[in-house]
Amino acid sequence: MVNEKQINRMCTAKAVGLMLSLSKRQIFRLNSYGKIPAPIRIGGSVRWSEQEISEWLAAGAPDRKTWEAMREGE
Repeated sequence: MVNEKQINRMCTAKAVGLMLSLSKRQIFRLNSYGKIPAPIRIGGSVRWSEQEISEWLAAGAPDRKTWEAMREGE
């Protein structure tokens, strides 16, 4: 049996918006400005890793460039 915490769930912009108390439109705007972690494209869909969003928030929500530099340094 797979532990639920081991599964990396993929979230829509609406779900990320609920996590951050923002609208779907604001999530896409932040994404276009590079203010949130980069999404993953699956076909025509755009998804974010729930785990990465949680880690990003715990790190103080830095911009994408800083976040990627922090992740490479790990």
